[in-house]
Amino acid sequence: MRILVVEDEPKTSAYLRKGLTEQGYVVDSAADGLDGLHLATTGNYDLVLLDVMLPGIDGWSVLQGVRQLHPTPILFLSALADVDDRVKGLRLGADDYLAKPFAFSELLARVQNILRRGPVQRETFLKVADVLLDPIKRRVTRAGDVVELTVKEYALLEYLMRHAGEMCSRTLIAENVWDMNFDSDTNVVDVAIRRLRAKIDDPYPLKLIHTVRGVGYVFEARTP
Repeated sequence: MRILVVEDEPKTSAYLRKGLTEQGYVVDSAADGLDGLHLATTGNYDLVLLDVMLPGIDGWSVLQGVRQLHPTPILFLSALADVDDRVKGLRLGADDYLAKPFAFSELLARVQNILRRGPVQRETFLKVADVLLDPIKRRVTRAGDVVELTVKEYALLEYLMRHAGEMCSRTLIAENVWDMNFDSDTNVVDVAIRRLRAKIDDPYPLKLIHTVRGVGYVFEARTP
């Protein structure tokens, strides 16, 4: 899942990016309202974390601009903690409003709650063959067996399953799972695939992760 953080205070932005990335989300950031509005309306985000007091245009205007085009969930994070400010944000169409300072655990709970209820329609589960992935609980089973994955292994599997049957290049995998530009001298993707295969494929007769030589990988069930 992809989250956009629109926050002009560098330490707060870095704190949010680090914490959310550790939880397995892919995080982009913008430091002013104009860039935030552009990214929120042109990118494919599951959630926007939005400050109110921003250079360029304020968060209220960003929210209104997004709402004209997308139902993307928006969570306000603001030092404006008065009831009137919270009510204004919710009436303009925000999905939630959290006053600064806040505990990261509370932010994470609110993020998970918003993603659980929408309004962007998401699959309740992802299923390919006998692999079942619950995006909200971050739980994976294969043939009824619970598969324990690291944060990055889970993010890699979710990306492959969301693009099941499609050829996923190493460049796109690195960009979407590690939020990095792919370096041809780096084998991070191949190493992660080997580790994922050891858990999701090796114990089972039907193999789902297939190599496209020189390009990337495909996740699908193939008939013999």
